[in-house]
Amino acid sequence: MTNRDASEDLDEAIDLYRESLWLKRHDDPERHMTLHNLSSALCSRFTQTQKNEDVEEAIRLCQESLEALPSLHPEDILATCENFRLASRHPTQGFPDRIMEAINWARHAEVHQHESALEAYQVCLELFDNHVMTRSSIISRREAATAFRGAQSLPVDAASCAIRRDNLRHAVELVERGRGQQWSLASRLRSPLEDLESTNPNLAHKFSKLSKHLSDAQGSAVSTDRAAADRAETQYRKRQEQWGAVVSDIRNLEGFSRFLLPPSYEDLQAAARHGPVIILIASQYSCGAIIVPTSGEPHHVPLPSISLTDLKNLKDRFARAIRDTSIMGPKQPRNDIIVLLRTVWDAIMLPIVNVLEHVLKLKHRSRIWLCPTAAFTSIPLHAAHPFQKKADCSGNEPCLEDLYICSYTPTLSALVRSRQMMKKHVPPSFVAIGQGQPAAGKSKALLAVDSEVELVRKLVPATANSTIISGDAATRAGALEALEQNTWVHLACHGKQDPTQPYNSHFVMRDQPLTLLDIMEKDIPHAEFAFLSACHTAVGDEKTPDEVIHLAAGLQFSGFKSVIGTLWEVDDAVAKHVVEAFYKNMFEDLKDGGVMSCTRAAWALNRATRSVKTKVPLEQRMVFIHIASQDEKKPYVIRLTSYAATRRLCDARLTNALSSPPPEVSPQPYITYAPPPPQASSHKHSLAAMSKAIVKTASGATASSTSTCSFVLSTNIKESGGSIVALPITEGEKEEQGAEHVGLLEVVYGYEIQTPILLINM
Repeated sequence: MTNRDASEDLDEAIDLYRESLWLKRHDDPERHMTLHNLSSALCSRFTQTQKNEDVEEAIRLCQESLEALPSLHPEDILATCENFRLASRHPTQGFPDRIMEAINWARHAEVHQHESALEAYQVCLELFDNHVMTRSSIISRREAATAFRGAQSLPVDAASCAIRRDNLRHAVELVERGRGQQWSLASRLRSPLEDLESTNPNLAHKFSKLSKHLSDAQGSAVSTDRAAADRAETQYRKRQEQWGAVVSDIRNLEGFSRFLLPPSYEDLQAAARHGPVIILIASQYSCGAIIVPTSGEPHHVPLPSISLTDLKNLKDRFARAIRDTSIMGPKQPRNDIIVLLRTVWDAIMLPIVNVLEHVLKLKHRSRIWLCPTAAFTSIPLHAAHPFQKKADCSGNEPCLEDLYICSYTPTLSALVRSRQMMKKHVPPSFVAIGQGQPAAGKSKALLAVDSEVELVRKLVPATANSTIISGDAATRAGALEALEQNTWVHLACHGKQDPTQPYNSHFVMRDQPLTLLDIMEKDIPHAEFAFLSACHTAVGDEKTPDEVIHLAAGLQFSGFKSVIGTLWEVDDAVAKHVVEAFYKNMFEDLKDGGVMSCTRAAWALNRATRSVKTKVPLEQRMVFIHIASQDEKKPYVIRLTSYAATRRLCDARLTNALSSPPPEVSPQPYITYAPPPPQASSHKHSLAAMSKAIVKTASGATASSTSTCSFVLSTNIKESGGSIVALPITEGEKEEQGAEHVGLLEVVYGYEIQTPILLINM
C-alpha cells in the first residue's frame, strides 16, 4: 500500500467516525468509544500532516471521551495518556495550552494509577519553568504562575507520586524544582562565576552582562502604555534568546555540562553538609517527610495520622489561637496553643525525631533544617512540644528545640547558595535601623523601638563598626543604603505582609515603605546577618505558599546568609527580652578573641528563647525563626578535661570527620595518627609544647602551611602519656560537652584547618 493510499484510508476513517458520532445519542453508552477512536485517528493524521487543527480537535475529543465515561478500560487509559503526552509536547502550541494538557495528563494518570504519572509531573514542571521565564518582570512571573487552576499543588503532588513509587531521590529533585520557582529563576541571573571566569573569561563576561540586562528588566514597573510594554517584552525575549545561547556555549565547556540545570540529588545533598534537611510534603495524595542526610540515601517518614485537610484545619486553629493571645495577659496560660503544639509533636515531629535518633543516630543538640511545603509552611514546626512528664517522673519530656537546634530553609538550593556565598569575608559593620514613629496615618507608634536599637548597639562588640539609624533618618532610601553598606543589620519597625501581592510586603519607614521588591533588586554579596524584629516577616502568601515569597526570603536572596524572621505579630514590649538574650549569646565568646560569625545565629536563638521563658509568653517566643546559613566555618579550639566526654565524642564523630587526609595519614578506629610534616620537626613532642604552639597560632601568630585538610588530627605525646585530638565540633556539641572555649585555630603542625575544631586533652 502506498503512502497516498494510507493517507486516503485515514481520511475515510475520520469521515466515518464523524458520521458515526453524529448518529449516536448523547447518552449512548458507546459514545465514548467513538470519541476516542476519532481522537486517535486525528492524532495519527497529525503525525503525517502536522496540521494544528487535527491535534487541537483530538485533544478536545479526548476530553469529551473522559467526561462520557468515568470508569475507563485499561486500553482507553493508555490511549488517553498518550494523547495528553502528544498534546503537551506539541511545539507549535503555546505554553499555556501545553501546561493545561500536562496538568490534565498528570491528574488523569493519578486517578487511574497509570505509570505515566511521574513523567506527566516532570513535563508540567519543565513547561512551567519555560513559561514563567518568558515573562520580563517579577510580578508578571507570579501572575503567570498563578494563572492555572490547581497548579499550585503540582510540586508536592509530584513528590508524593515519586515517594509512592519508592524513588526518594527523584522526589527530592521534583519538589525542589517546583518550589520557590520565582527565587530559582531570579537566582540564575546572579550565579557565582568564579570557576567560569578562570576557565573562559570571555563567556563569563557575556553571561554576566546579559544576566544583568535581564535582571534589571525583571524589576522594572509594568508600563501602562500597551505599545511600550510590547516593545519591552520583545526586547526582553531577544536578550533571553541571547542569554540562552551563551548558557548553551558554557555547557559545552568541560566541567560545566550542568551549568544552571535543575540540581540533581547529589547537588542538593550538599545542603545537608552540617546536618540533615527535613522536607515536609503536604499533598492531597499523602503527607510525609523526606530526611536528606549528610551522606547516603534519603529516608521517607510517613505521617499516616495527618492529612492535607487536617493540616489546613491545624493552620486555621493556630491563626485563631495566636489572635486570641492579643487580649490575654502575659501570665495567662496559653492552653489552646499548648494543645496545638502537642498535636504537631505527636502527629508530625515525633515520627521524624524517631528516625533522627534511632536510624541516623543524630546526637542531641545537633543542627537540623526544616523545609516545609504547602500547608506545613504556616505551622510552627520548630515549637513542637509533648508537654508531658517523663514516665519515671524525673522531669519533663524534651521538646524539639531541647533535642535539636532548628533552622528553616525555603529550598535546599537556597541553603547551598548561602554556603557558597560565605567564601568571602569582610570586616564586620553593624547597623541598627529603628522606626517606631512612622508618618501620620501609616501605622501606630512602636514605643519600645528606640530603646531596643540602643540596647542592640550596646551589645555589639567594639570590634565592629556600629551605627544607629532611627527617627527622621530611617527613611526608605536611608534603610536601603544601610542594607547595602553594612554586613550586619537589625531592623526594628512595623512589618506588613501583603496578602494579594506579596512583592508589595514591606517594612514601614518614616516616609515610604521599604518593599520586598526594593530589597530583591539589591545584590549585596558581602551581607552576613539580619535580625527582623518586625511582624510577619517570614510568612508567605495564601495563594502561593510554595513560592515562599516573604521579606526574610527577600533578604536572603539579596545576599544575607543568615536571617531571623517572624511568623506573626510581634509585641515590641516583650520582644526586647528575646533580642537581648539573643545578642548576648551571639557575642558571648568574642572577649576571648573570636570573630563575629552569622553561623552562630540558630544556636544563639535557641539559647535565647529557652532562657526567657519566665519573661516572654509562649507565642512571643515561638514567633522568631532562623532561616538558612550553615554551621561555624571558623575553627574553634576547645579543651575538654573529662576523659569520658572525650571518648564519647571521639566514638561518635571520628568515623565521619575524615575528609581527604594527606597520603601519610592512616585512619584508625578512634584516633587518626598524623605525624608532623618535616618543617615542624623542630617542635618538641610534649603536651606543654603542643598546647603552647596551638594557643600561639590561635592568637594570630604566623605559622607555615604546606597542605590543606579537614580531618581529625592527633599527635601522640609519649612523654605525658596523653594526646591532643582536633576534630570538627558544632555549637550544640560544645554546649553538651561543657567544653571550654580557648580561641581560634588556623594551623596545627603546618596543617591548615578549615573546619570547626575541638581540642581535647586526654
